[in-house]
Amino acid sequence: MTDLDAAYQLCRRINARHGRTYFLATRLLPADRRPAIHALYGFARVADEIVDAPGVPPADRITALDSLAEDLRLVVGTSRDRSDLSRALPATSRFLVAVGDTVGRYGIRVELFTEFLESMRMDLTVTDYATFADLERYMYGSAGAIGLQLLPVLGTVGPQEEAAPAAAALGEAFQLTNFLRDVGEDLDRGRLYLPSDELAAFGVDRARLEWAHRTGTTDPPVRAALAHLVAYTRAVYRRAEPGISLLRPESRPCVRTAATLYRGILDEIEAAGYAILHRRVTVPPRRRLAVAATGLLRRVALTAMPGVTEQTRRFKN
Repeated sequence: MTDLDAAYQLCRRINARHGRTYFLATRLLPADRRPAIHALYGFARVADEIVDAPGVPPADRITALDSLAEDLRLVVGTSRDRSDLSRALPATSRFLVAVGDTVGRYGIRVELFTEFLESMRMDLTVTDYATFADLERYMYGSAGAIGLQLLPVLGTVGPQEEAAPAAAALGEAFQLTNFLRDVGEDLDRGRLYLPSDELAAFGVDRARLEWAHRTGTTDPPVRAALAHLVAYTRAVYRRAEPGISLLRPESRPCVRTAATLYRGILDEIEAAGYAILHRRVTVPPRRRLAVAATGLLRRVALTAMPGVTEQTRRFKN
């Protein structure tokens, strides 16, 4: 196995271990494109793990993010031999050989990674957001930029710039879903991503959410605020939905499956009566498999269509 193969395999393991929904959806892509998705997920996950590392001082986490950015610069846009690159990197960054290969292979804009890391740094200094306008700056880097990274890999039927707004919106919809699912966990980390003014409209503030998290009690104001934010997030999914038809046909089942599974988290939040601050809701395995099976049927139907072929290269992940 080459160093490049090993780097892609490491990214695949990261995705399989941490990104259950994304990993399941990625299985619906043509085999030659899955490694790139694993690589991009791996980069985002490693950065996220740095930010959330328990017991590590913020200054050390910032240093680690800076080192990750420097290592990425080393592997992007270089003609150096992949084995030489791998040896030049610390063991914890050797997965970046796959990221660099993906960036070059698909022409992904490097500044999208810079914007993502800027949002990750915000997590070390910003603890809450007053308005959606404030939060959108964070979400562009943390989620919208990832949607734009994925777009060249997924492919489009027209100019990429036409699909870009919807790709960014879908990334933000996923991010908002995470914020709602993980309110309690984020409070434990000292962060609150739900905009203060949206909560205040229902008589809810950070102290009230902390009380609900601590006691496992969800009172009417908290339920009303969460219901409002779930509805807002559903509207973002609706805004992103038309963009799926702008992707290459063979990529649509993957993205549609991921969107359906993530919207399913909102369904579970509602089914739990919004009592989610003391526990994490998940989509039941049976429903996950049913959604994935539907996506698989779509993919099989597409591969049977004239003009739609799956080119399987040396990566079979």
